[in-house]
Amino acid sequence: MNVKIQKRRYWIGVVSASHVKRGVLGGFAQLCHGKSAPLRRMSPGDWLIYYSPRTDLSKGEVLQAFTAIGQVADDKIYEYPMSESFVPYRRNVRYIPCREVKIAALLDQLTFTRGNRNWGYHFRYGHFEVEFEDFLTIAGAMIGDVEGIQHDVDNPYKRQDSKPTRQNRGEAND
Repeated sequence: MNVKIQKRRYWIGVVSASHVKRGVLGGFAQLCHGKSAPLRRMSPGDWLIYYSPRTDLSKGEVLQAFTAIGQVADDKIYEYPMSESFVPYRRNVRYIPCREVKIAALLDQLTFTRGNRNWGYHFRYGHFEVEFEDFLTIAGAMIGDVEGIQHDVDNPYKRQDSKPTRQNRGEAND
């Protein structure tokens, strides 16, 4: 059996709220204008929280809120043709129900913003990793009780092997 131990990681993706809604409805993540690199940095089981600076990409109203949270579902990264000239990369994500949370309420609690008057600098990258502590702070504000996901994140190491099947348990096939 080939078992790979991998540390779970936590990410922020910066996307307008209208685009986040499309991703949540479709069960996918699309980051940095459809680039594949940020999607490849994530692994199955990693968590992604979306931060939306605006309601829409260019002319939307200022929002500055965390707008969705989900877990990377698998290792598939795929192209999705949205038009003849735009074929972005996507990745499957299992989103959980949450509420929108303004970042202003969390600025003093997050390690990457606390005491930093230029807190928005990290978000310019479009996708960045955050500490477990920050993930729990944001997730707690978004979903209230993190007990439902606490079990997943208590042990940051996970086994990357297949689930037992009748065949690999040594049971006969019918």
